[in-house]
Amino acid sequence: MDFFKNSVTGWFTEGDKRELSGISFKIVGITAFALSIFQIWAVVWGKLNPINQMAIHLAFILGLTFMIYGYSKKTGSSRMPTWGDYACTILAFGAGIYFTVHAERIAERIPIMHPLTYLDLFFGVVFVLLSIEAARRAIGFPIIVIVFIGIAYALGGHHLNGLLAHRMFPPVEVLDDLAFSFNGLWGSPISVAASFVFMFMLFGAFLNHAGAGTFFFQLSTAIAGRSKGGAAKVAVLASALFGSISGSPTANVVTTGTFTIPVSKRTGYKPSFAAAVEAAASTGGSILPPIMGSSAFLMAAVTQISYGAIVIAAIIPGVLYYVSLLIMVHFEALRLDLPRAAREDIPRIANVLKEGWYYFIPLIVLVLFLVQGYSPSKTGLYGILSVIMVSWFNKNSRMGIRKIMIAMVDGAKSSIPVTTACAAAGLVIAGIMSTGLGGKLTSIVLGLTEGMLLPTLVFVMLICIILGMGMPVAAAYILTAMLAAPALMELGVSGLSAHLFIVYFSIFSAITPPVAVAAFAAAGIAGSNPNQVGLEAVRLGSVGFIVPFLFVLEPALLMEGLVVEIVVSIITAIIGVITLAAGVIGWLVTSTTILERILLLAGGLLTMYPGFVSDGIGIGLVVLVLAMQRRRMGMISREISRDERVLGERTSEG
Repeated sequence: MDFFKNSVTGWFTEGDKRELSGISFKIVGITAFALSIFQIWAVVWGKLNPINQMAIHLAFILGLTFMIYGYSKKTGSSRMPTWGDYACTILAFGAGIYFTVHAERIAERIPIMHPLTYLDLFFGVVFVLLSIEAARRAIGFPIIVIVFIGIAYALGGHHLNGLLAHRMFPPVEVLDDLAFSFNGLWGSPISVAASFVFMFMLFGAFLNHAGAGTFFFQLSTAIAGRSKGGAAKVAVLASALFGSISGSPTANVVTTGTFTIPVSKRTGYKPSFAAAVEAAASTGGSILPPIMGSSAFLMAAVTQISYGAIVIAAIIPGVLYYVSLLIMVHFEALRLDLPRAAREDIPRIANVLKEGWYYFIPLIVLVLFLVQGYSPSKTGLYGILSVIMVSWFNKNSRMGIRKIMIAMVDGAKSSIPVTTACAAAGLVIAGIMSTGLGGKLTSIVLGLTEGMLLPTLVFVMLICIILGMGMPVAAAYILTAMLAAPALMELGVSGLSAHLFIVYFSIFSAITPPVAVAAFAAAGIAGSNPNQVGLEAVRLGSVGFIVPFLFVLEPALLMEGLVVEIVVSIITAIIGVITLAAGVIGWLVTSTTILERILLLAGGLLTMYPGFVSDGIGIGLVVLVLAMQRRRMGMISREISRDERVLGERTSEG
C-alpha cells in the first residue's frame, strides 16, 4: 500500500538519479558515446534535414534519461533500469527512427491540408508523452505544470471569454502543432539544444577532464588567496571562470563548492554566508562572456542578433556583478577582521601560469572563431580539438583514447537536463503560437502596467523568476522571451536590451527563494538552512537584480552610444556598485551606523542610475558618509589617546 501511495505521489517529484553498474552502466556509456559521435559527425560531414538531427538527438537523450533517472525519489530506484524504462527507451528510438525516415515529408507537409497517418499520430504521441516524462524525471514537476497548462489552454481555451478566448482546436490539430511543426517539438529550443548547446556541453566536459578546473582554481587562489577573506574571493573567481563554461549554476556549485565552502567556513565566514557566496558566484557564470553558459548562443538563435554583438554588450554588466560580489566579500572580511592566509600556503601567480597557461588557448580559439563568423557548432568542435592538443603540454593531463571517450560520455550525459527542458519548452511554445497567446499576453501586460516602462520591467522580472524556478536557463529564457519580450519591445526597448534583461532574470531565478536550486545545493555542502542561504545569496547578488534595469534605461552599459557616454557610465556604475556593496554589508572605512547604511544604499542606487543629477547626488552622499565615518574615527582615536595619557599619568604618579 505504501509503495502504491509513493508511486502516485512520487510522480509529482523529480526522478532518482541512478548509480549504474554492470551491464546497464555499459549500455548507457555506449549510448552516450554514440550520441557524441553522431553530433560530431553531423557538424563535420552531415548535411541533414533539421528534423533528422533533432529527432535523432531527442531519441538518444530520451533513451539516456529513462536509463539514468529512475521513476521518483520517493520510490527510490534500483541500480538497474526497469523493464518499463527499457520499453520507454525502445519507444523513443522507434519514434526517432520513424521521424528520421519521414523527415522530408514532415518538413514539407502543410498542416491540416495534409492529414496525419495513424503511424504519424502514434509516434507523435510517443514523442510528446516521453518528452514530458523525461523532463519530469530530469528536472522536476514545475516544468510539467507549465506544459499541461499550455496544452490545456490549446484544447479548452475556446470555452473562455474575453481576450484569452480562441477558436476550437481538435485534439489532432493540437498534436499536429505539438509534434509536427517547427513551432512545437521541433522549434528553436530543441534546435539550439541539439546543435550549439550540445557541442559546448561537450567542450566543457573535455576542458574539465583535461585538468582546466584544477588550473582555474589554483589561479584564483594565487590571485586572491593572500588577501583578507581570500577563501571566499577564490570561490568568486573560480566559480566565475568555471560557471561561464558549465552553463549550470547547480553543477557549478557542486563542482567548485565542494572545495571553496569548507575552506571559507574554516577562514571564519558563517556557513550560510560561505554557501551564499558560492551560489551567487556560480549563478553569475552564465552572464559572464565569452561563453555565458550557452546563454549567448540561445539568445543569438532566438533574436538573430550576432553572437559577437551579444558578448560585447554583456561585458560591462557581467564585470559589474563580479566586482560587487568581490567587494561585498572583502567588506565582510574587514567587518569580521578575518586573518590572511599564510604566504607559504598560497601558490605564486607566475608558477601557476607557467604550469597551466595553455588552458587559455581553447577559450581564445572559441572567441576568435566565433568573432570571425564560424557557426557555434563548428567553433565548439574546434574548441574541443584545441583542448585535446593543449592537454598534451603536460604529461599528467594528457588526453588519450580512454580519457576522450569518458569526456564524450560525460558531455552527452550533461546535456540531458537542457535538452529535456528545451523539448518541454517547445511543447509550451506550440500552445502559445497556435492560440496567439503571445500577442494577447503583451496586451494584458501593457494593460496592467498602463504602458509604463518601469512597472513593465518589474512585471517581466517576476515572470522570469517564476518560470525559472527549478528550470534550466535555456527553458526559462526561451519561454519568457516568447511571452514577455514583445511587451518590452512594444515600449521602445531594443531587442538586445529586452532579451538580455530576460536572460539575466532567467539565470538569477537559481538563487531566488523559494525554489533556489543553486542556493539549496550550496546549503547542502555547507550544512546550513537552504532558505537562509537563498536569502543571503539574493542579498549578495543584489547588483544582479539591479543592473538589468540600468542597461535598459542606459544603453551605454551595453556598449551602445558615444565613447564618452560609455566611459562615464562605466565609472559611475562602478562607484555605485562599490557604494551599494558597502551599504549591503554595513562597512566602508569602518562599521556603519543605520543612518550611514541607508545613505550608502541610496547613494549607490542614485550613482548607478543614469543621469548627471542622480550621479552628483549619489556621489555627494558617499562623500558625506566618508566624512561622518572619519569624524567618528577621529573622535574614537582622540578618546583612546586621552585614556592612554590619563593611564600614563596615573602610572607615573603611582
